[in-house]
Amino acid sequence: MNIGVLQFSIRLPESHSLKEKRQVVKSLVAQLHNRFNVSAAEVEDQDLWQTAVVGVACISNDKKHTNEVLSKALVFATTYDIELLESNIEIIDY
Repeated sequence: MNIGVLQFSIRLPESHSLKEKRQVVKSLVAQLHNRFNVSAAEVEDQDLWQTAVVGVACISNDKKHTNEVLSKALVFATTYDIELLESNIEIIDY
């Protein structure tokens, strides 16, 4: 079994309130879950207007598949009106 974790930091330049930020992040997290069958959540910077850190987790029996799903999820996230600041994928063999 492999557990894959993707964490990425984003900047939302068009966000001028927490309400605007949460609408974008909530939509992004829901789309990641629906399209890629992963768990996703905002994990840091909840009180900042223009930045967020999103965590995504995937469990699979194939390391290559886990990496592929998380990489595609990251590419999909960049289609939103966001600026990707940094990202990190870690795959743990269990």
